[in-house]
Amino acid sequence: MQLALFDFDHTLTTRDTYAGFLRRIATPEQLARARWNIAPWLLAYRARLMSAGALRARVTRIAFEGRAHDEVLAAGEHYARDVLPGVLRADMYQRFDQHLARGHTVVVVSASLDAYLRPWCQALGVALICNALEHVDGRCTGRYAGRDVGRHKVARITAEYDMASFERVHAYGDSGEDKPMLALAHARWYRGRPCS
Repeated sequence: MQLALFDFDHTLTTRDTYAGFLRRIATPEQLARARWNIAPWLLAYRARLMSAGALRARVTRIAFEGRAHDEVLAAGEHYARDVLPGVLRADMYQRFDQHLARGHTVVVVSASLDAYLRPWCQALGVALICNALEHVDGRCTGRYAGRDVGRHKVARITAEYDMASFERVHAYGDSGEDKPMLALAHARWYRGRPCS
């Protein structure tokens, strides 16, 4: 039995799908506010003064706090169906498809949201480990249900899978958050290239 672990954004896709989903679901007021609030955070992130996880948490709060959870899920289903097929990286998706064809256990491990990743993964019959929005009484709180997956990919993977039961583990990633996940694998791909 073999296991294939795939990061999503910039590994299976050509761009950041989380940012695209946020732009699609944001209200005009949120977009206007984002220009002032998020721009300094993006600069801090690019200057390595803020982590990807901290940036995601702040943006998630602005975009989702108070939103109807059903509305977010419906938007996620549309996004999965209408947008995601057009942003897949052909080379990595081919590898993804090869693992499926060989009967390997395939898992998408991402700091992106379940609102759109869950319907995409369900349609393909693959497992998913990702961030989910916390919601109370049908409204999003603006926080994640549990901690941000980004820096905790290995903990989530090893909590759900017995790594010793797989004869071979493959992992694919593109960022520093993915490097611990890659270290779990026998065969590692970083930014589309095999690495040791």
